[in-house]
Amino acid sequence: MVMFSLVAAHTWLDLETVAQLASGASEVSETLSNDTVSGVVILSTCNRLELYAEARTDDIERAAEDILRSIAERAEVSYDEVASAFRLYRHDAAVRHLFEVGSGLKSAVVGEREIAGQVRRALADARDAGHTTGSLTKLFETATRTAKDIGAQTALGSTGRSIVSVALELATELRAGTSIVGAQRFWEDANILLVGTGAYAGTTLAQLQALGAKNVAVHSSSGRAQQFVADRGNWAMALGGAEVEGAFAEADVLIGVSGGERSVTAQQLQQLREGTSRRLTVLDLALTHDFDPAIGDLPAVDLITLESVKMAAPTEQQASITQAQQLVDTAVDDYLTVTRERSASDAIVTLRSHTMAVLEEEMARVQDRHGCTAAAEEVRFAMRRMVRQMLHEPTVRARQAAANGTLDEYEAALETVFGFDLTEATGQQQLNSTTATRRSA
Repeated sequence: MVMFSLVAAHTWLDLETVAQLASGASEVSETLSNDTVSGVVILSTCNRLELYAEARTDDIERAAEDILRSIAERAEVSYDEVASAFRLYRHDAAVRHLFEVGSGLKSAVVGEREIAGQVRRALADARDAGHTTGSLTKLFETATRTAKDIGAQTALGSTGRSIVSVALELATELRAGTSIVGAQRFWEDANILLVGTGAYAGTTLAQLQALGAKNVAVHSSSGRAQQFVADRGNWAMALGGAEVEGAFAEADVLIGVSGGERSVTAQQLQQLREGTSRRLTVLDLALTHDFDPAIGDLPAVDLITLESVKMAAPTEQQASITQAQQLVDTAVDDYLTVTRERSASDAIVTLRSHTMAVLEEEMARVQDRHGCTAAAEEVRFAMRRMVRQMLHEPTVRARQAAANGTLDEYEAALETVFGFDLTEATGQQQLNSTTATRRSA
């Protein structure tokens, strides 16, 4: 089986396109052919959509096409458009890319904190749905540990930079300029309505509390606002029904983090705020837009979007980025080394199993002819010793091939010389091991 990833990200796509692709990828695992893909983990954030998959054969292109066609069908976009939006990363490159993404090195806000949690949740969701594999699980767990190490050993992201913090900084500058006292007073006095309980909602509420906000209300069309607020100490207020309209009218700051299908239009907002002259700052942090972009054209309304955050994102110190990249390089090398050694072990086990099976078959013929005599046992012992000696050099060469990255050539040679399908044999070994484990449990 071969691992690969398909990536659509903010660095070469607008966020509207990323959102449209994400809508087609939400249930892609349910539609894939078991003949091409054995597992998929989907990482979907505010500025990227990435699918990490394990192909059942070496034909990665066919497996990738299967995924892309499923996304195109569900997103109601042509296959060619979807295919042109994604970049394909094969095994080693896919590993490196995930480690960099999980560490925040590929984020719009370099070193952001949220992405590591999103990587962890992507694996949990795939595991709960039964769509992951042992290799994908190991990959994501290692990427998460790497991100944790970078957070502990470097200054990258130590200032707490994130999508949310940059958006709130922009709002602070718009409403209070550079005055520290003015900023404190603004957040203490501001009426704030948080719309949604999506991915960024918890972080947003925590950062509003850190800014000293006193008047925060939360609304969720799904009805989760009450529990969401209760889980966070009940310092904010949950709103529903007619109360929400009043909150829209009185708000100084609106923050959208729901990521739902419904969007507040400019006309709706204008009607809700009819009769008020209060200046309004809208933060739309949902990938699919909680607020129509036309809201930014309304008088006395400031609109901050993910695109605004991307353009305003600060550049972290180069020394921290370099240090983080070095840690990623080491983690990737270690992961690939362990993976290759494991693959070499699979090849060695398969070769030994094949050879010993041939030996036992021949010994069975000897016993049928001569019986279980001392001489037959002596022959068995001698032949086993000879086989072990013959396998010593191939075993050494397998480990060398794994170390220098030529294991594929070694495995191809084994299949050519001995005529067995190494992938099938390894898969059967894993199945037998799993079955044995379940029985012992």
